[in-house]
Amino acid sequence: MDQTPERRGPGGCAGCLLILAVLAAIVAVLAGRPLLEGGPEEAAPPMLTAPASPSPARTGDARPSGRRPGVVNIDTEQGLRMTRAAGTGILLDGSGLVLTNNHVIQGATRIRGTVTDNGRRFTADVLGYDKSGDIAVIRLRGAAGLRPAAFGDSTRAVPGDPVTAVGNAGGKGGSPRAVTGTIIALGRQITATDQSDGSAERLTEMIETDAPIRPGDSGGPLLNSTGEVIGVNTAASAGFQMEQNGAQRGFAIPSNRALTVARQIQRGESSPTVHIGKTPMLGVEVRSVGPRSTGNPTPAPAASGALISGLIPGGPAEAAGLRRGAVIVALNGRPVVSPSALTDLLLLHRPGDTVQVAWTDTDGRSYTTPVLLAEGPPQ
Repeated sequence: MDQTPERRGPGGCAGCLLILAVLAAIVAVLAGRPLLEGGPEEAAPPMLTAPASPSPARTGDARPSGRRPGVVNIDTEQGLRMTRAAGTGILLDGSGLVLTNNHVIQGATRIRGTVTDNGRRFTADVLGYDKSGDIAVIRLRGAAGLRPAAFGDSTRAVPGDPVTAVGNAGGKGGSPRAVTGTIIALGRQITATDQSDGSAERLTEMIETDAPIRPGDSGGPLLNSTGEVIGVNTAASAGFQMEQNGAQRGFAIPSNRALTVARQIQRGESSPTVHIGKTPMLGVEVRSVGPRSTGNPTPAPAASGALISGLIPGGPAEAAGLRRGAVIVALNGRPVVSPSALTDLLLLHRPGDTVQVAWTDTDGRSYTTPVLLAEGPPQ
């Protein structure tokens, strides 16, 4: 979820990827997330009356609509990182199904959603997520009778169309903020870098707009001139940076693509990119292997893989005998060439599965160890 000001928390170990780890005792930890001040406010339904937008490029286009969509403020606690985060979601139906960015709920040990139409707060569960596409679906427990957002056809959007971006700007909760602009380009490609381990995801076919999307807006709706959702706002934050040119540029995942993933998650259909249900936990913090990487003044014992920079006390990896400084090189016989590759392979499993972890210790000796996966936070 977005850190504020300026997207995912850096974690307790700089340059380390937290691989699917949380213990029951840690889940209950409540801690203040740096750069986020305060929780969501109970507020009256927002009136999204936005300032006038730039003149539309096409004759007959209207200004962005002031219609109030089904917006949800999302707050998470990340017990292992001792932080909190905030972002936005979009109501898909009246029963509390919510679409958001994956990075909004990544690492969360507890999730709460506040429906901005009526100020009602709910605990939320993760149904599934697509890490590579930055899409996730959560469900608000016990919700009913909510008013969902209206979705439009994102393939009909063209450069010059006026748009309104709505979200939990700054992660402060309360009434959503609405900012206006126009679509600059379609089909944009951006690289989003997770600063916790240096891995990068390439997001394609993005909508680019000059509406000033801010951290906290991530997961919120990008509306067309009739108030329909045509995109899911995606913004950078302290731990998740996007390579982009120029200032005051925002990006959104087209709604058609986001809904395709959301419906797959709703049907419970897993795939190499979509994880359904609970997340497995190995219980290690890892980073990329380098000859003299940050915090590792000596060469790693393997040329590639996932270097163990920390172990979750009492976690599966520690219990199985894996050690800090070792390098994980394979999982169930499939090579691990990087921290992100390890995450991808783990997400093919479920808590309770036993996996064979091949690793090279600091003395150069190789081992293959069975590890019983526990349950951890979404990745």
